Amino acid sequence: MQSLRWKIISVLAILVLGLAYFLPSVPGVKDTPFGKLLPNDSVNLGLDLKGGIHLTLGVDMDTAMNNNLARLGDDLKASAREEEVFVLRPTVLSESQIEIVLLKEDQKDAFKNIIEKTSPFAIEDSESLQSGKYKFTLSIPPQYRSEIEKLTMDQAIKTIRNRIDQFGVAEPDIRKQQDNRIQIQLPGLQDPERAIKIIGQTAHLEFKMVDDTADIAKALEGILAPGRELTVLRNKQDNGSYTESPIVLKKDAVLTGEYVTDAKVSLDTWNQPYVSISFNGRGGRIFANLTGENVNNRMAIVLDGKVYSAPVIQDRISGGRASITGNFTKAEARDLAVVLRAGSLPAPVIILEQRTVGPSLGQESIDKGVMSALIGMALVLGFMVVYYGFGGLIADFVLCLNIMLILSGLAVFGATLTLPGIAGIILTIGMAVDANVIIFERIREELRRGLTAKAAIAEGYSRATLTILDANVTTVIAAIILYQFGTGPVRGFAVTLTLGIITSMFTAIFVSRVLFDLYIKSRSETAKLSI
Repeated sequence: MQSLRWKIISVLAILVLGLAYFLPSVPGVKDTPFGKLLPNDSVNLGLDLKGGIHLTLGVDMDTAMNNNLARLGDDLKASAREEEVFVLRPTVLSESQIEIVLLKEDQKDAFKNIIEKTSPFAIEDSESLQSGKYKFTLSIPPQYRSEIEKLTMDQAIKTIRNRIDQFGVAEPDIRKQQDNRIQIQLPGLQDPERAIKIIGQTAHLEFKMVDDTADIAKALEGILAPGRELTVLRNKQDNGSYTESPIVLKKDAVLTGEYVTDAKVSLDTWNQPYVSISFNGRGGRIFANLTGENVNNRMAIVLDGKVYSAPVIQDRISGGRASITGNFTKAEARDLAVVLRAGSLPAPVIILEQRTVGPSLGQESIDKGVMSALIGMALVLGFMVVYYGFGGLIADFVLCLNIMLILSGLAVFGATLTLPGIAGIILTIGMAVDANVIIFERIREELRRGLTAKAAIAEGYSRATLTILDANVTTVIAAIILYQFGTGPVRGFAVTLTLGIITSMFTAIFVSRVLFDLYIKSRSETAKLSI
């Protein structure tokens, strides 16, 4: 008796908890006074049901490798300078080779030791040059390139996910694919242009000093001093359009976005939005020293190769903060803050495929999926009552409870319901009653052997439970593998299938047994069982 009482309390508690998480997903409930008392979690609909955007991005791995080689070359140059071995700025020859020139040939042995100790490069070729210089051609091994490609893809996915999370999209699906591709699904988002702008912006932030002594006319003709580059300064007009004016910068960046820890939108005294950025400790110290050494000089803030602003440094700026101005609208400033806060992409990305799924298609998919589930469920419910009588009624009740618990589970775990997920629920309907069929057939056998209803129920459940567990555990293992290696739709199917199996084992084995025990408790020992 004590055991049955605790079982009843457990079932009621789970039933109440399941209802609390199920009801917010029912249309119209969430906006009622009662709905405000319920949890905020509800079932998220996938791209095929809610509509949204599907993107396939290609990562420019050649550019990523070139950037990585250039960075490795600069690190090698810095290591050599610490040993008082001086080299010219490295030149990237290909996606696996760089060229670096030693100023003094008699330091070549020392430089070889530095290469072996501090870099992954191997020396492919070397030769003497005029004026006592010495040239090295260095390359990276294939395994290092493979590692860089993997890290680049992982970093790109992480950065894109950070940006989308700040964009406010529920349950985005971001997956790495073959040939350096990334698949992105954004349910409920209907503004593809803004999404592409935020997701695809490389957001490589640099601070460079402006060379105001350069002759712009000569620079436009291609005549530039060593270590200088010609780029453009964006100027926003009153009508919202942009013009670009030429500006000459010192090529080496004095500070980069890797030191940025936060970026947010602020308003100046004229109520104009700008982006306020914060540096980490090291970045703050570099910025303070930099501004202190360059008072009355202009510093350019460069994002993806374009100068957003080039203010004059009035005084030393301490505190680890800076600002990016550019006559932004609030939306532009907010989007720029998002990409800076999420970090820069390790390489440019290219939009290979773009599809927008309208909400009308999603609603049609929902209607058809729900209709098929209701028809399948009605047929199963009717068959169980006709074939098993009272036992069929119990099976029907726990089946309805099972569906409710699946939807509650989707809401609790923040999972996404997709069209294949609805298919998984329909499959679960059949699998859930399958467990009851096994139990009921075992009980029938025990009744034919002459056992009482109570003894037959106890024997039927004890003998059938192990068989049900074995079958369902193997299915769960298969579903976990589907989730791990499948794409978005397959993962949606795997999620609902796994939840359905777990809840069906609970309802078919535990809840139905409690209902049978309650029924038998109120009957005499010789009472018949309709099953």
